[in-house]
Amino acid sequence: MTQVTIRFSGQTLTATLFDNSTAQALVDHLPLTLTFRDFNGVEKIADLQWPLTTQGVPAGADPEVNDVGYYAPSGDLVFYYGDVDYWNGIVRLGSFDGDIAAIRSQPDVFKVLIERATDADEKNE
Repeated sequence: MTQVTIRFSGQTLTATLFDNSTAQALVDHLPLTLTFRDFNGVEKIADLQWPLTTQGVPAGADPEVNDVGYYAPSGDLVFYYGDVDYWNGIVRLGSFDGDIAAIRSQPDVFKVLIERATDADEKNE
């Protein structure tokens, strides 16, 4: 598992990514700055511009509130802050380590920096 920091609007959250091929593919691209937007009042999504592998992961998932996910059909990174049912193409990448009310309250469009927690810690030393 890999811990990441998620920085936006002067706030920092952490998430722990699972040990699967899709999460590892995301980690290989860090650090990333992405523009997220609201989708259906239950998730914030950002276009990754390149596909992540889905080799060896289930065909779909029913993500939990607080999950970080990947929606393979559209190539979006997703922060789930509301209830979403099972969908083919969803891959659970990990989960936030605490409350994500700050994500939920963000405007329709906002920028996010995602980096490995160890890289962020080194910058702050």
